[in-house]
Amino acid sequence: MKPRHKRMAMIAGGVAALAVAAGLVLSAFQKNLVFFFTPTQVAANEAPQGRTFRIGGLVEPGSLKRRADGLTVQFIVTDTAKSIPVEYKGILPDLFREGKGVVTQGRLGPNGVFQASEVLAKHDENYMPPEAAEALKQANKGTGLEAAQKTLIVPGSGR
Repeated sequence: MKPRHKRMAMIAGGVAALAVAAGLVLSAFQKNLVFFFTPTQVAANEAPQGRTFRIGGLVEPGSLKRRADGLTVQFIVTDTAKSIPVEYKGILPDLFREGKGVVTQGRLGPNGVFQASEVLAKHDENYMPPEAAEALKQANKGTGLEAAQKTLIVPGSGR
């Protein structure tokens, strides 16, 4: 084999190895990618079926129900336009309250109940994740609730 052919074979092998490595990285990234959806988007079937995603909004007052096992809870997450029932088995964060903001991660079951594997509560009275604040703002347009949303502190907004 001529030196020129050896060089071309080495370059082709390097490009192939680089392509395989890039494919493995992208595959791992795709499996761990988690998107955020609002209850309105979930109700409109915009959320992925059979994949993990996040849903956020407010815990509907009066919707929290605890089962006898002490670990399983059911509650409703709403963006004031649509509501999604959520079931979670585990210990809720200390800041979890009805009427307050929450982000849950999990999968939507075939019965329409969101099976949460993780529940995240806001860390103070005024904070809400930017995605949830924007979703609530969009859902509340024209309902007179925009003034309430202006009091939220959103990271990067300078407030």
